[in-house]
Amino acid sequence: QGLCTRHCTATASPMKLLPFLVLISSLLDYGCTSPSCNMTCHKDARCEVKGGTTGCYCSQGYTGNGITVCKDDNECENATQPCGEHANCTNTEGSYYCTCMPGFKPSNGQQIFVPNDGTSCVDVDECSNEGSIACGDHAKCENVDGGFNCSCKEGYQPSTGKLQFKPNDGTSCQENPKAKCELFKDCIAEHINRTLARMSHLKTPLEKLQEINKNTLGPLLPVEVVSYVEALSYSSWNTLSDSVSDNEALHNTTINVLVNTVNNFLQKDKITVWEALPVDNQRRSLTKLLHTAEQATLLMSQSFKKTTQLDANASDIALKVFAFDSYHMKHIHPHVYTGGDYIKISPKKRREPHPNGTVAVVFLRYSNIGSLLSSPKNRSSKDPSEQRQTVSSAVIAVAISSNPPTLYELEKITFTLKYAKTADKDIKCAFWNYSDTMNGNWATEGCELTHSNSTHISCKCNHLTHFAVLMSSGGSVGVTNYSILTRITQLGIIISLICLSMCIFTFWFFSEIQSTRTTIHKNLCCSLFLAELIFLIGINMNNNKLFCSITAGLLHYFLLAAFAWMCIEGIHLYLIVVGVIYNKGFLHKNFYVFGYVSPAVVVGISAALGYKYYGTTEVCWLSTKNNFIWSFIGPACLIILVSII
Repeated sequence: QGLCTRHCTATASPMKLLPFLVLISSLLDYGCTSPSCNMTCHKDARCEVKGGTTGCYCSQGYTGNGITVCKDDNECENATQPCGEHANCTNTEGSYYCTCMPGFKPSNGQQIFVPNDGTSCVDVDECSNEGSIACGDHAKCENVDGGFNCSCKEGYQPSTGKLQFKPNDGTSCQENPKAKCELFKDCIAEHINRTLARMSHLKTPLEKLQEINKNTLGPLLPVEVVSYVEALSYSSWNTLSDSVSDNEALHNTTINVLVNTVNNFLQKDKITVWEALPVDNQRRSLTKLLHTAEQATLLMSQSFKKTTQLDANASDIALKVFAFDSYHMKHIHPHVYTGGDYIKISPKKRREPHPNGTVAVVFLRYSNIGSLLSSPKNRSSKDPSEQRQTVSSAVIAVAISSNPPTLYELEKITFTLKYAKTADKDIKCAFWNYSDTMNGNWATEGCELTHSNSTHISCKCNHLTHFAVLMSSGGSVGVTNYSILTRITQLGIIISLICLSMCIFTFWFFSEIQSTRTTIHKNLCCSLFLAELIFLIGINMNNNKLFCSITAGLLHYFLLAAFAWMCIEGIHLYLIVVGVIYNKGFLHKNFYVFGYVSPAVVVGISAALGYKYYGTTEVCWLSTKNNFIWSFIGPACLIILVSII
């Protein structure tokens, strides 16, 4: 009540403002206390007049009747994440405040903040501060959201066997005695023999796979990668082929263990180990690993006796198996959609299906091996234009096995792959071509790019193996620089079009300057104006083949016309200088024939002989295939030569 009295007294003084304040209060319909507010309210409430009614109302942050009860609102429980992500909410009497979780800090630098003031909790990069020191000797620090992890550097191993550990958990990095083994043939062979000898007591393929899986979970040395890949290949071929059974449950388990084992080799933290290998050893071992995964899965899939679809996924590998008999062949269309990629195979049509035939189709997708299969950087090369082939997508593999072999023959494989990073202009569909010695390289024979945009590329191939998207870098202009150059070119053309339009207007409508010379200038400006306008509008309209071809043809014609009128201007200037008397009407007529008809003849002959070379998959201009570009360069050089002479 005392609070109400003080409030009323303050709002009622001075007395001469009372009528005005009463008027404002009635308009706003909000609680201003009055002398009649004599109610006794709760200590966390106030007496107010609202809508002509006097009452007690709890203060903000409290709920109740205002007279006997005003209970604190627990905003931290009544709302979902009132402080935002990575923050803790603390309730107080009538309010609450926020603090960041361990490993995070407020963006405003204050330890305590309130919601909706723009403050958020951002990750603390411990590795840039005390993390590297806290991990201990011979360890490296990796920052993660809300904390950091420690792992041993190359050549060292954790004393507790943990791949990642926390400071002060008793783990230290000790020198790995195997690290002294260099990657020489004798050393690798010795290590492989020791690895196989340790597994010789294991009889079944599943036991051997489980042993390799267990030994490859943690950190690996480069020589261990090579050794275990050889052991995996040996175990898969020599034991799986000898022990194929009808136990489908066993095959399912074996396939899953195989996928997880291969995944151990290809996880992100193992990429640096692969990169430490010499390029030849790296490529050979990686190719053998991919080949083993594909063929071992295909071998086990052949034993399924009924129609089966099997999925086996790990962090960096996705596998899908289709197994079916000849009866279901017409109704099953093997395809897979995973990670933004789509793959489908189309078999050749058979007139009469085999009565007892079986088919197995295997799809594999590897998300992280692109950097290992990209062409190595040539540090010794001094040629800055040398291009490096970079894998710009996931790597997919498709394998087919049928009995009899002619039952399910491939006609084509179509796939759409998502770019792993922003694609450059020079992209192509490629496959990993390798021999029996496991030496491989990227090739493009039999593969065709059918469509591409800023995020995906679609391809068609007539054979099976491992596929990916290649992007040329190094000598080619990057996509960012290409975009900047495009904008500069467009701006320059627009300025040129404005200036040319002013020239055309001047030469056309000012009768005082009409002459043979201005007529030539006018036609030259018109040809250049139309050529630049077509270039600006249509040079990149390569989605429609017909429109792109027409654009290339018009651009070809008007650029040749511009060169022709430049030549005419030189001829006219020569006639004036030497003082030759000529028939203006006759010469004007020949000028128009040379300026417009001769380019039309060149374009007409070029189109008749090679119409398919007008417009490319990249730009709407003449193709460089079969030297077709010389249909423009040749006449242009001839005109320049005549002008010089």
